[in-house]
Amino acid sequence: MNAQELKSYLEEHLVPSKLYKIGGSHKNRICLDKTENGWAVWFQDKKDRIGVLNFVDEASACNRMKDEVRKLMEQLYGLTWAAAK
Repeated sequence: MNAQELKSYLEEHLVPSKLYKIGGSHKNRICLDKTENGWAVWFQDKKDRIGVLNFVDEASACNRMKDEVRKLMEQLYGLTWAAAK
């Protein structure tokens, strides 16, 4: 899965765009972006990046972000989709 496929997947599963940002950062969102050494996933809390996870490939980063968004959807709305195995 790449970033564009992830964005389509989240849209298909009706994930509110206020929960995530693909390609950059935005306060109070789970973010995914390309870095110098690969890809990173983190939660942006105003100015601070919290829980930065670095990945060497796009697919691993996208799968992790999908899982984090799934958990957030379950906590906030009681809605989820099956976790990847």
